[in-house]
Amino acid sequence: MNPSVKVFAGAGSQKLAEKIAQRFGTPLGKVNIQKFSDGEMQPVFLESIRGDYVFLVQSTFAPADNLMELLLMIDAAKRASAYKIIAVIPYYGYARQDRKDRPRVAIGSKLVASLLEAAGANRIITMDLHAPQIQAFFEIPVDHLDSSAIFIPYIEQLKLPNLTFASPDVGSSNRVREIASYFNSEMVICDKHRKRANEIASMVVIGDVTGKDIILIDDICDTASTLTKAAALLKEKGATSVRALCTHPVLSGNAYQNIENSELEELVVCDTIPLAKPDSKKIKVLSVADLFAIAIRNAYENKSITSLFIHSQLRNAKA
Repeated sequence: MNPSVKVFAGAGSQKLAEKIAQRFGTPLGKVNIQKFSDGEMQPVFLESIRGDYVFLVQSTFAPADNLMELLLMIDAAKRASAYKIIAVIPYYGYARQDRKDRPRVAIGSKLVASLLEAAGANRIITMDLHAPQIQAFFEIPVDHLDSSAIFIPYIEQLKLPNLTFASPDVGSSNRVREIASYFNSEMVICDKHRKRANEIASMVVIGDVTGKDIILIDDICDTASTLTKAAALLKEKGATSVRALCTHPVLSGNAYQNIENSELEELVVCDTIPLAKPDSKKIKVLSVADLFAIAIRNAYENKSITSLFIHSQLRNAKA
């Protein structure tokens, strides 16, 4: 008998997991996250998973309970004799701590990778890591999905007359350049200098934006200070319109207020993290459920995930 597939949700990604399971064609598995009065948690699978492919859907955004819950679910699945345990992590938290950029700091993304492996994960499926090289922190397979498969069709239906792409910082330039090259569009860079985390000291625009419809591309929107400052500067330099596309809506601090009061026409995000304020007028959400459902099926059937990188397929079709 072939092992069957069971999909379970962590508390932080319940709605997304329900969509993924529906797209995959299986009911969401039953798991109970018991909590003690002091906040300690204990996940309990309410059905047999012996010999099964177990996919655990949980983004590891703050608080750290989301990460701890995922680790405990992995451990519980291992002890329940699951055949394979695949951690589906739409948003991989601590990814911004990917290197030792100053003395005496932790490399959080490597530590999380080690914890996931130690807990018993056999594979990771994630999307838009802050730094793609984080895949090398793992000694198990990592399927790294790309949100451009979702964003490119959305950009095409906008039909903007003077489309130009912008990187909100130098670090995002490779990601933006790839999408700009698909559309044969120009690209500009907003070069920023930080005093400290989440605080921008200065920013300049490299490139001409006069009369252009600008789309800013980034992987994470945290406080939205970078995006909103970039949008204001681009409009000041003569841009006709400014939109932003960001995969992971962390949206901490005054992010919602910053976005509402900004020059942005809209902020388009994915549902890798649930919105704290889903009724925000300027924020549009695109779902990653279809993409992850296909990735789960391909992992189960030992098929390639190359077909999921739609921007590459579209480029080949146009060539």
